[in-house]
Amino acid sequence: MVYSTELLKGTLKTIVLKLLADNKKMYGYEITQRVKELTQDKIQITEGALYPTLHSLEADGLVTTETEYIGKRVRKYYSLSVAGKTRAKEKVSELASFVQTMTLLLDLKPKAI
Repeated sequence: MVYSTELLKGTLKTIVLKLLADNKKMYGYEITQRVKELTQDKIQITEGALYPTLHSLEADGLVTTETEYIGKRVRKYYSLSVAGKTRAKEKVSELASFVQTMTLLLDLKPKAI
């Protein structure tokens, strides 16, 4: 089962920030593939959703970019700024609290993925 776009909209920035916090720097395609891998294909982020999110994070000063030339290819890497590292921790904590609240609200017992 792949999760709906509706569910992902509110969590995409948190997902990206957390991945960048854990991996120092990543490029877009690498982020999409890592999410698929970590979620066993349950979350699939499209480029159409990812790049506006990355650009928004960059505009907010949370992400910095670095361009590398690999042969004839140009690869843009994204990394967290100092503010981004702080914000990543805040967003992960906020989402964890939200999940706990939803578990209580919906009277769910946590299950392994």
